[in-house]
Amino acid sequence: MSRDTQLSDSDGVVLVKTARKAVTEFLSNGNRMKLESDLEEKFSFNSGVFVTLNNPDGLRGCIGFPMPEKKLSHAIIEGAIAAATEDPRFPSVKTNELNDIVFEVTVLTPPIVVDVSDPMEYLEKIKVGRDGLIIRHSFSSGLLLPQVPVEYGWNVEEFLQHTCEKAGLSRDTWKNESVKIEKFEGIIFKEETPNGVIVREET
Repeated sequence: MSRDTQLSDSDGVVLVKTARKAVTEFLSNGNRMKLESDLEEKFSFNSGVFVTLNNPDGLRGCIGFPMPEKKLSHAIIEGAIAAATEDPRFPSVKTNELNDIVFEVTVLTPPIVVDVSDPMEYLEKIKVGRDGLIIRHSFSSGLLLPQVPVEYGWNVEEFLQHTCEKAGLSRDTWKNESVKIEKFEGIIFKEETPNGVIVREET
């Protein structure tokens, strides 16, 4: 088990509050905050992380880093600001929206390749609710977090199809033997209501 899978509930509270504070400060005065030195040290290990913003209408922004290439102490701040201001699907969040937005942080385990001899084996080796997926084919790649298929009620095949679509590929590209599929798990912490109690999502 890597360190990022051993996050406590109190760690999760800190990460979600940090994400909200980073966005609030950036939108208010353009500052990119830094963690206090004790927290900087605590989260100094490399980890993938995504920050998701939801409002009453649904998704409002989601950006992050799938690979453990940045220290979590930096990635959480960069991901939060990017989710609020750089998601190409949405206009930048405005300060007056923050009281309507629920912040969610997903800390990722390192991706591992799903090894199969026949693509149909993916249906047995991927578990909805536990696994997130990365699909790579040629120069295309797409990622969906573990909570996405649960929210939409997809089965494993639908999850694979939608991950292909996220990569700009046709829905059944996952059946192509030249495709590389990786899975990862996510530890999810989120506000129950905007600025409210922060809980660990059970997967």
